[in-house]
Amino acid sequence: MATPFLAGLAVAATALAGRYGIQAWQAFKARPPKPPQMRKFFEGGFQPTMTRREAAQILGLRENAPPDKVKEAHRRVMVANHPDAGGSHYLASKINEAKDVMLRKTKGGGSAF
Repeated sequence: MATPFLAGLAVAATALAGRYGIQAWQAFKARPPKPPQMRKFFEGGFQPTMTRREAAQILGLRENAPPDKVKEAHRRVMVANHPDAGGSHYLASKINEAKDVMLRKTKGGGSAF
């Protein structure tokens, strides 16, 4: 008499566990996909004298980029940040300084600001 009761109890427990597992799987499949990780901006402001590393970050290049890539990146960034198009004079001067540092045309003076 106890054996059929325990067998029924085991079947009921298995059915409930299966039901819970199916519900958990459906909830897992229905959740929205995880958004891609966005790049964080660099903390802090500009360094007092611009380095090649900082200049490369401003222009979105590698430190050993060839001059034609530097000029192309400078043009692309300046179009987006030009003061005549509503951009900042300060950022434009930093972009120009970054180009000069990458092309090794600096006189060591730093930014005008």
